Amino acid sequence: MNMTKDESDYLWYTFRFQPSSSCTKPMLPIESLAHAVHAFVNNVYLGTTHGSHDIKDFFFKSPVLLNNELNNISILSVMAGLPDSGAFLESRFAGLTRVEIQCTEKEIYDFANYTWGYQVGLLGEKLQIYKEENLSNVEWRKTEISNDQPLTWYKIVFSTPLGNDAVALNLSSMGKGEAWMNGKSIGRYWVSFHNTKGDPSQTLFCV
Repeated sequence: MNMTKDESDYLWYTFRFQPSSSCTKPMLPIESLAHAVHAFVNNVYLGTTHGSHDIKDFFFKSPVLLNNELNNISILSVMAGLPDSGAFLESRFAGLTRVEIQCTEKEIYDFANYTWGYQVGLLGEKLQIYKEENLSNVEWRKTEISNDQPLTWYKIVFSTPLGNDAVALNLSSMGKGEAWMNGKSIGRYWVSFHNTKGDPSQTLFCV
């Protein structure tokens, strides 16, 4: 959170790595105290995982395809805020705690003291494509909404419903992110994160 200065929920961690010739079946294990991570190797999406209500730290592991030369490792760490009250707030920590490349049980590359690059936020946030005057800054394509399609911006245009009744957006088909209407944020959502009963905590957002 010290890195993002609360400007974004997203923080990119990046580094380059060149394996030895004996690293034929590498694995990428990641441990984190953030809320979720997305992993990429050489611009190929590996997957995502997140913690739970009871266990804050979580573990991600995936096989990776590495080049013999330099490889680009990118990890997107996602937070949705921290508690703002309680004891020992100054000692709270969130983010990556371990990143390795495991070639064999004995050949393990630990990147704890490696030189990393950092970038705060997503390109869409930087371009503010949630504002009407900036919609043309990117190319939009027609697609089906799916919570299995990560890191995707969606937009829709609709007319104001008739009458004076309350209006709410139903985001039950989404995964995790933030929603804007007319350029103003209406809040974060995390529909794919279920409570102990197996249901999302919120799917309807009043606008």
